[in-house]
Amino acid sequence: MKKETAMELIFSQNRNTFFEANEIDLVINLLPYLSLILSNYYAFEEIKILTKNLEQEKNYLLDEINLTNNIQEIIGNSQQLNYALNKVKQVAPLDATVLILGETGTGKELIAKAIHNLSSRKENAFITVNCAALPAQLIESELFGHEKGSFTGALEKRIGKFEVANGGTIFLDEIGELPLEIQAKLLRVLQEKEFERLGGKSTVRSDVRIVAATNRELEKEVERGKFRSDLFFRLNVFPILVPPLRERKDDIPLLVKHFIDKYSKKIGKEHKSIKKSDLDMLLKYDWPGNIRELEHIIERAIIVSEGSNLNFDKLLGGNLRLDEPDFKSFKTLVDNEREHIMTALKIANGKVTGENSAAQLLGINGKTLGSKMRKLKLKREFVITTDGK
Repeated sequence: MKKETAMELIFSQNRNTFFEANEIDLVINLLPYLSLILSNYYAFEEIKILTKNLEQEKNYLLDEINLTNNIQEIIGNSQQLNYALNKVKQVAPLDATVLILGETGTGKELIAKAIHNLSSRKENAFITVNCAALPAQLIESELFGHEKGSFTGALEKRIGKFEVANGGTIFLDEIGELPLEIQAKLLRVLQEKEFERLGGKSTVRSDVRIVAATNRELEKEVERGKFRSDLFFRLNVFPILVPPLRERKDDIPLLVKHFIDKYSKKIGKEHKSIKKSDLDMLLKYDWPGNIRELEHIIERAIIVSEGSNLNFDKLLGGNLRLDEPDFKSFKTLVDNEREHIMTALKIANGKVTGENSAAQLLGINGKTLGSKMRKLKLKREFVITTDGK
């Protein structure tokens, strides 16, 4: 919008008019009042535009929210899972901060959604933030928002996830990845429920419940100086440990049935059944990628299988088939994990992260796979050779 002064506005509308001296005096006397009216008009128009932009952004974020998940969608009936779900039912109505612990792929986000959907905040927003997926320079803006001109490229004011989640729940996944300076700001939100946007001076209040999750041992991160002890104690009010799939293998048949039903319908293929020998094979496997890995394997089995039965021989080069070992030939968990990662890297042609990558095959994020590769001293050139070894 072009902003004209009161004087410009008057004379631009009367270019061919001759003004008498007394008329000019009248205009000059009225100018302060006309300028104030015009200034208020421009300010009102700017507020309307800003409000519209913020409303569009909030609606966009809310469109991404799926509040249909509830505790019934957490599949399984094992003792270990039921113990975790009982803790969910205990804490959900109390509005306390919750820290969800567990390996990658165990379903920590489903637990967080169940807490939200069983709480008094269930009608409001559930916002997920993957702290590991955000570049360090964007985390503060993403969480707390920014003012126009607060940094290069900040062309307009933007609200952060904490404002969008006002009245609801914010789920901070992989919270152990947050930089220390952001941890300090998060601590203030936990204590005071207030913050400032990046580049802003006014304090913003947000009534939001915080549910956090991590696959790290935060106590050790505190000892190493990577995580604030005061923040850890504020988060660790009510910890819930989600068991890995290898500790709840009784749930595998139920999960397999659930994923077969889900992906047969999604992909549009005839409903497949699973042979007992294949189910036994799945039960013997240790599932380092947990439920996410199992889900991806069932989905791929439905895609590649012909006939009425799922065929797992075409998956991961047959790596899932485990022969009965004797004591001497029994492989360690580290050996199995190394072989499994190498197989995934071969299938993905050495691509570690992204679409059609080893990380996607394993059902874990790229950062986790990179960490495992460094720990196992695996490099892509060790697994990509012309002879396929």
